[in-house]
Amino acid sequence: MQNLDYFKDKKVLIIGLARSGFACANLLLSLQAKVSVTDNQENESIRKNASELSLRGIKVEFGKHTQDFIKDNDIVIISPGVPNESLAVKWAKELKIPIISEIELGFILCPAQIIAITGTNGKTTVTTLITKVLEKAGKRVFTCGNIGRPFSSEVGKMRKGDFVSLEVSSFQLETIDTFKPRIAAILNLSRNHLDRYSDMSDYLKAKKRIFKNQDASDFLILNQEDPLIRELANEAKAKVIYFSKKDNLNPNQCAVLSICEVLGIDKDLILKVFAEFKGVEHRMEEVSKLNGIKFINDSKSTTTEATVWALNNLSCPVILIAGGREKGNDYSAVLNLAKTKVKSVILIGEAREKIKKAFNDLVDLKEADSLKEAVSKAYSKAVAGDCILFSPMCKSFDMFSNYEERGKVFKEIVANLK
Repeated sequence: MQNLDYFKDKKVLIIGLARSGFACANLLLSLQAKVSVTDNQENESIRKNASELSLRGIKVEFGKHTQDFIKDNDIVIISPGVPNESLAVKWAKELKIPIISEIELGFILCPAQIIAITGTNGKTTVTTLITKVLEKAGKRVFTCGNIGRPFSSEVGKMRKGDFVSLEVSSFQLETIDTFKPRIAAILNLSRNHLDRYSDMSDYLKAKKRIFKNQDASDFLILNQEDPLIRELANEAKAKVIYFSKKDNLNPNQCAVLSICEVLGIDKDLILKVFAEFKGVEHRMEEVSKLNGIKFINDSKSTTTEATVWALNNLSCPVILIAGGREKGNDYSAVLNLAKTKVKSVILIGEAREKIKKAFNDLVDLKEADSLKEAVSKAYSKAVAGDCILFSPMCKSFDMFSNYEERGKVFKEIVANLK
């Protein structure tokens, strides 16, 4: 790591005690910061993390936020899932305490070259493929960020000459300050997170912060086929490189090709990695085939565009399981494909009424009170040659702690059908 004395003896408050907050707390303690953590949630995972941190001498508050716990801190670090309207964030702002994101913390300490990926869809696939290409080229690379491994849990292992393939969400970008990736990529932009942002321009404003600190020595990779993204070149100081679909490659692969060619990696090596790549867990993951019926786990789908992509890549009749927590999606975007490809839709979660209204009886709709019930209903409707696709189009937080847990539960339910 670098800048090892940056946080020494500083009073640092972390808001959020899930995976990122827990990693932040342990890292800062090792750097001799005076650490405290607050989370207004209370569940088994939070209690376990709180207990472990308390044993290490870290002050922890959970199940609530209190003003006394916020005041007298030098820095506040906000975890990715914490909303702007959180009381803890509001109080920190009123007290004029500097607020930074977990990726800002990682950046301050990181000696490696950072390749940062954002966009509405495809981030995880692109981030994973970059890692695989760099590893194939003999480089030492860390895969971090919104993909599941917090930046702060890995930065302590990094050395100069290493690479970081970093998936970055709009939430994380809201509170960066000096974050400056060597290569930044914006893959696409579509309707998303409108439960958090007032409109699409507000959402784009958060996304484009990824290149706000870049200069002429850096690179910005933009999707030439997305008009909103293409025009960002006018605001960039970095060298802009466009990618677009070509040579029988999909847009994700084209983005990876552009990024890795900037790093001087041979195209044949990159294409070999593409040919060997089997996909990422929870994204169009074939789980099982039972009595001629395929089960596909697409739990990572939290947007209608992701589900459209999934349906476009299936040739068999589909029974779709969808629903979760609403986040401002336009579910009518799926209708044209649903009318031709989907035999039936099983709806779960808080958003099911909105999805039902958008579909307006154009396809067969059923509801279920649990994912287990949804799988059972889908299986009862399916025949050999059909595909049961779990592609929620929604956030997971009404029923699960994250999309990974949601996908794992789906896979367990399918396994038990056997």
